[in-house]
Amino acid sequence: MNEDAKVQQTAKVLKRANEESEDCAEKLQNSKRIKADEDHNEEEKKYPKKKVVLLMAYSGKGYYGMQRNPKNSQFRTIEDDLVTALIKSGCIPDNHGDDMKKMSFQRCARTDKGVSAAGQVVSLKVRLMEDVLKKINEHLPAQIRVLGVKRVTQGFNSKNNCDARTYSYMIPTVAFSNKDYDANQMSAFRLEPETIQRVNRLFTFYKGTHNFHNFTSQKAFSDPSARRYIMEMSCSEPFIRRDCEFAVITVRGQSFMLHQIRKMIGLVIAVMKGYAKEDVLERSWGAQKVDVPKAPGLGLVLERVHFDRYNKRFGGDGLHERLEWDGEEEEIQAFKEAHIYPSIIDTELEEHSMVSWMATLPIHDFEASAVQTGGDKEPKQDNADEGNGSD
Repeated sequence: MNEDAKVQQTAKVLKRANEESEDCAEKLQNSKRIKADEDHNEEEKKYPKKKVVLLMAYSGKGYYGMQRNPKNSQFRTIEDDLVTALIKSGCIPDNHGDDMKKMSFQRCARTDKGVSAAGQVVSLKVRLMEDVLKKINEHLPAQIRVLGVKRVTQGFNSKNNCDARTYSYMIPTVAFSNKDYDANQMSAFRLEPETIQRVNRLFTFYKGTHNFHNFTSQKAFSDPSARRYIMEMSCSEPFIRRDCEFAVITVRGQSFMLHQIRKMIGLVIAVMKGYAKEDVLERSWGAQKVDVPKAPGLGLVLERVHFDRYNKRFGGDGLHERLEWDGEEEEIQAFKEAHIYPSIIDTELEEHSMVSWMATLPIHDFEASAVQTGGDKEPKQDNADEGNGSD
């Protein structure tokens, strides 16, 4: 056999060895895939997917809101960490993380950047295994917790079935001081009883149905969705934390537009400080464009979501539980005291977001039609999720 023949023979042997190696690798890969499919099917048989709601509490500091945006993965959201935990705990298959529609996922409220929640509710289909809460929470950071789980009807949607949402807003009471008071002296300020009475009287103006087109962005007076129903709004008695006085504003409404609550609070602060007259509140519901300041996001907390109609229809049918969380109330309060309140208070005292924002109030013109001011510029918003408690 000459040299060329030997080379050709060697090449054939190597080619055959490579083909056999590739064939073995492919068989091994197929075997792994079949085993994975079998394991997946076994999981599905053992723990078939059920429609549930999860009760969530989280501190929003460091997160770019609740809603996941796979196209901007560098901006971490609450849902990013939740989905990761659901996959790692085995509650959902890996491929559901890329397409949340596969698990019929829906949030009740799309909280904004930095906003916290003590009673967020999401609906989805999961493998309802033993100790499901413990398994999910093992893969979540301490500032996010799933506190409750309940079975719901197959067609349940946490956004569409929600009748109302309750938010709170923790505020340093110096925000209600007169504009001549030095706001940097926050620790020395104490709210007088007559002042808090006036604050609450102003908040009652918001009760009922009004056109809130001036309390969000890119919304015309003629847009029917600008009309919103506010059930209650009030400010609590003040309390002391770290030598500074704070109070909590509570507002309950059917739904809220982007930044609506922060603007409702911002306008009352402007009136209390003497930058605007009281008649600006009723004028803001008219067709005229009114310059409404937006209070800082720090301090805003989604407290509770309400499912009164669902509870009335299904809560007593013997098959489904009422979507109420009295049994979890102790855990909710403990989470707020450990993670939400300290974060709000510490951040406020370190960054002075309210004091800095109050310094921009003289820029606003509360008598004339609004012009865009440096302290309240807003990008064009995607309004596809309006009415979703998205303050």
